[in-house]
Amino acid sequence: MAQPDLFGGPDLPKGVHVLRGFARDAAGAVLAAAEAVTGEAPFRTMQVPGGGTMSVAMSNCGRAGWVTDASGYRYSESDPLSGKPWPAMPEVIAGLARAAAETAGFPGFAPDACLINRYEPGARMGLHQDRDEQDRKQPIVSVSYGLPATFLFGGGRRSDPRIGLVLEHGDVVVWGGPARLYYHGIAPLKDGVHPMLGRQRINLTLRKAL
Repeated sequence: MAQPDLFGGPDLPKGVHVLRGFARDAAGAVLAAAEAVTGEAPFRTMQVPGGGTMSVAMSNCGRAGWVTDASGYRYSESDPLSGKPWPAMPEVIAGLARAAAETAGFPGFAPDACLINRYEPGARMGLHQDRDEQDRKQPIVSVSYGLPATFLFGGGRRSDPRIGLVLEHGDVVVWGGPARLYYHGIAPLKDGVHPMLGRQRINLTLRKAL
């Protein structure tokens, strides 16, 4: 596994760590596992409570999956499209997340939910807090593959100043502790072609949800 560079100094809030290249060597195995998941639980664009549709296509694996529709945001132990449990989380994905969390100073991470997002050019993720989880003592691990994206990280209020982190193929962001409920999002994805994934970005976000 590539040796990560950890940047947790004055440019980042306490509790936020960027592990540059940490997941690069595992890309082939992780993306193959994610493809198997989405073969069973296909990508879909979900409705938000206000009636719009998200620009990011999503799937899930693990004990619980994050979903949204007209009734709100929540975790569900079954796929709303099929009514079946979400696919089991592949160990190559869970193991990578545990290793990243431990490297960032959060040992004992036990993810039970992995949200798989597919961004195509123009897709974005608005500023939000991850607050649907029952267990907020454990960190969040976000793995990036494909086209570079600008990760926006703010503070405890939506209006707080935010920084922009350019995430490349294989970068991992881990945040928890005092930053666990900080607002974050993804700026609109710029067009381009990645040698492995083409005109897209695949992001895996792992959490302890239940």
